[in-house]
Amino acid sequence: MNNDTSRRAFLQRAGLLGIASSAAPFAMGLAAMGEAAAQSATDYKALVCVFLFGGNDYANTLIPYDQASYDLYRSFRSNIAIDRSALDATVLDPTTALPNGRQYAVAPGFSTLLPVYDAGKMTTLLNVGTLIQPTTKAQYNARSVPLPPKLFSHNDQQSFWQSSSAEGAISGWGGRIGDLFASGNGNSTFTCISVSGNAVYLSGKSAVQYQVTTSGSVPVTGIKNPLYGSAACSTALASLMTGTRTNLFESEYARISKRSIDATDQITAGLAASPALATAFPAGNGLASQLKMVAQLIGARQNLGAKRQVFFVSIGGFDTHDSLLRDHPPLIANVGAAMRAFYDATVELGVANQVTAFTASDFGRTLVSNTDGSDHGWGSMHFVVGGSVLGKSYVGAAPAIANNGADDVGQGRLLPNLGVDQMAATLGKWFGVSATDMGTVLPNLKNFSTQNLGFMAA
Repeated sequence: MNNDTSRRAFLQRAGLLGIASSAAPFAMGLAAMGEAAAQSATDYKALVCVFLFGGNDYANTLIPYDQASYDLYRSFRSNIAIDRSALDATVLDPTTALPNGRQYAVAPGFSTLLPVYDAGKMTTLLNVGTLIQPTTKAQYNARSVPLPPKLFSHNDQQSFWQSSSAEGAISGWGGRIGDLFASGNGNSTFTCISVSGNAVYLSGKSAVQYQVTTSGSVPVTGIKNPLYGSAACSTALASLMTGTRTNLFESEYARISKRSIDATDQITAGLAASPALATAFPAGNGLASQLKMVAQLIGARQNLGAKRQVFFVSIGGFDTHDSLLRDHPPLIANVGAAMRAFYDATVELGVANQVTAFTASDFGRTLVSNTDGSDHGWGSMHFVVGGSVLGKSYVGAAPAIANNGADDVGQGRLLPNLGVDQMAATLGKWFGVSATDMGTVLPNLKNFSTQNLGFMAA
């Protein structure tokens, strides 16, 4: 048996366990990142995926505002529509207007990001979603082209967004980007970092995310503090966890355990040595707490030897089948407030041009309401924020507002006209992924004639 091949196979399967106990990060939350083909990087860049679990309601996030469009919007969801008068202060004013007088406004709670948009540091992607290749409505109805598996399914569409594969995927496009850059970092362990538990998005062929909490790394309790009040017991535990073994799997487990213990020390020291952030992050906002930790880790980038990093944060609760007008506004307000604070923190750190955050979600939802909520959909509206974003703009075409119209597959479920692969390729090119490696990161990208959507500066 080839030991190197077996070791990598063991690591990948171990990473899939997603161990939920507090001990998970010290053992399986890390992976060897050594054999990846490195891209060279002399500067610093970071990608931050902000995932909205449950399927964000696109129609009450980016709301049609011109009178004709608003009237159609309200006709399909009269019981969950936002009053037009509440949108007067949140109308987007892009540098290039949409055709036919189309206008959009953001949800009132999302307006904290308007100054970032107006400064040209935020863009809006219209109707982006999971695709294997560009797909027309006729092709969808005839099932004459390959489609993402199990459309409208939470787990599978979450996975496809993050990995280009259905649930059970062993690597995501964020992790595959990490594969390319890990060896260029001073410590490859800190290439892919999740502040939101296990996410396939950050798992690569060799890279598996390093998981932290909003307070920092998760230490082994019995090593951080005296085990049973005895320093000798702590030393013995460390020896048992990290000692040399002859068995292949035991040896790998010990090696990863040592790497994790060392990483905890490095993270703790790196954060302690970095200046405290002056930017105020909103209290009582879990997503803001996650993004604050990301900002702190970026602030510690030199102490951690990082040149390229990929982060994952998330917020749940977006499966709004009912009570949408009650539940959705505070959720989207939390997203807006958290992303605004994070952008301000990157400005404070002097890295706004080097950090890009983007939203993602399982899918969009139906335009047509189901009493007081909306059901699972497909395409959606998403946002990209950062100093290198060519913002104050729309990317893509505004879809028709209809039920079973030209741009939806029924009930206002948008048929995406932009694929996640195109969005990811645009971000990846900015990050430094070469054209040669782009197909490895995004296996379906070859099916799209337009691979760079042009919303990032070179």
